[in-house]
Amino acid sequence: MFRSTGLAAHLPNTGRAGFALRPARCFRSSCCCFLILHPLSPRIHPPPKLHNPGYHLARALNICVMETRSRRRRRLSAPPPLCQGGVPGGSGPDRISELHDDVLIQILRRLRCAAAAARASAVSRRWREGGLWRHLPELSFRGVAHGDLEDALSQVALQKLSLLDIEITDRIPTEAVASLLSAAARLDPMELSIVIAWVVGSDDFVPIVLPSFARATSITLRLHDLHLSMPAQGGEFPALERLSIRSGTFDAGALISRCPRLRVLELIYCWGIETITVHSATIEELLVISDQLQGVDIVAPRLKKFTLHSDVSVDFSMSMSAPMVENLSWKCWSHGHFITAAVALAVGIEEMWRLVCTQLRTEGSGFILGLGIARSHSMIQVRNLQEMFPFPKISVLELCLDTRGHVYGGVVLNLLGVWNAIRTLKLVIDPDMLKEEVCPLDCPCGQPENWRSQNISLMGLEVVEIKNFKGSGHEIDLLKLLFRCAPLTKVTVKLASKVGPSSRGCKDAYEIFKANPSAECHIYLHRGNKIIFVDPPSCSRRSGTATSCSILTCESSRIGRM
Repeated sequence: MFRSTGLAAHLPNTGRAGFALRPARCFRSSCCCFLILHPLSPRIHPPPKLHNPGYHLARALNICVMETRSRRRRRLSAPPPLCQGGVPGGSGPDRISELHDDVLIQILRRLRCAAAAARASAVSRRWREGGLWRHLPELSFRGVAHGDLEDALSQVALQKLSLLDIEITDRIPTEAVASLLSAAARLDPMELSIVIAWVVGSDDFVPIVLPSFARATSITLRLHDLHLSMPAQGGEFPALERLSIRSGTFDAGALISRCPRLRVLELIYCWGIETITVHSATIEELLVISDQLQGVDIVAPRLKKFTLHSDVSVDFSMSMSAPMVENLSWKCWSHGHFITAAVALAVGIEEMWRLVCTQLRTEGSGFILGLGIARSHSMIQVRNLQEMFPFPKISVLELCLDTRGHVYGGVVLNLLGVWNAIRTLKLVIDPDMLKEEVCPLDCPCGQPENWRSQNISLMGLEVVEIKNFKGSGHEIDLLKLLFRCAPLTKVTVKLASKVGPSSRGCKDAYEIFKANPSAECHIYLHRGNKIIFVDPPSCSRRSGTATSCSILTCESSRIGRM
């Protein structure tokens, strides 16, 4: 048994409130017999677990015992003898040091921290003398100063690691990053993760060569605004399947071409990359998060999932050849840019409407397209949205319109002409409740002038939801147009905050709904779940009678947010 005084002396910062060896049950397995470390009484306050190697060692020993013992426990014929005085202490064999090296390494692996494994080696003479932590196949260095880290990496005995996990939170010079990458390449890990929080004295124009990792299947690099380059010769990643790079700049196309087995690619805030080019025959998942992009060029026959979050420029365009893609998630903002200090240029949909946000997501077996559109007060460059984005077949169109009191029927009709195969249309009018503007007589918002009398084929449109409906004349005209052009089966209208059931527009909506009995129509107040109108067929079904009803006030289940 260990001497309790000797163990306490080797555990730093533990004092009397640390861990000690206590008499414990001994489990017999096919491999060996372990003694379990127990913490002291809870009445004595131990140091924090994260800085207490004794705690982690005790947990690791318990895990190893549970994994190696046989399914059926067999008690020993006699309990293990206690040391002199009935407590751990006195002289006895160093049983932990007698364990096989493979078992000791498995124990230290459970600590999942190279620094903790080195500190825990203090409990055994052989652990200290042999430097067993140097033989661990999985090494994790978190919060270690970069100077100490380079020294520790030079002491690693294994030439091929399973995992190398490094996180540096202090300031590190650029040349030290290059040295760190070279040291990591020497250890040839299968999984590599390097996170650097802050680089000092970096020169954006001096690239750091990214060495080759021949065995790596997963690489994660979080680099602080560093410029990476590929070596002139070599630099292959033959086994790499997952690559994630954040906050760095590099030639994405050149790197991808050296990864013949790459399946998952993540590019997160990689500055200086204006156009994302991904040509790969193996990539299945692609994630791109950027501050601003001018273009995306994708040729990936096996791509199944593509996520894009970025601000896009006025001249943005996307080219995508991915016949197997089935999961799309796009969120692209169009904030535009300033030409001069007082003049901005934005993406325009029509003469006075600008594009604010484009969202595309997958739901079930279809795709939902959401467009944020606002009244423009800046110069606009009218773009064809289908030239900017290669949209798939859309089943649900969601339009969020910041109208400022202007007529929006023409722009909605224009967009319905582009996506005329949708099944559901959702309109959210003025969600921010901004102050309305005075619309002059010659305002272009009413263009084209004949939009109210136009007819377009919307044979797939069945469901319409309108939120913040004010009941103005052009909104009533849009309702009439939708009923005329589409075989609607359900229409839900939620009134604006200052619109009541007795308003002129609300009464006009009643008349339109009563004139279309084949559709299930509901009108809700702005707040709550109170229905103030239900179409006659719905009333008949609910009441069980054939009598018609016009204006009703009844309670119903809350409808989902539109």
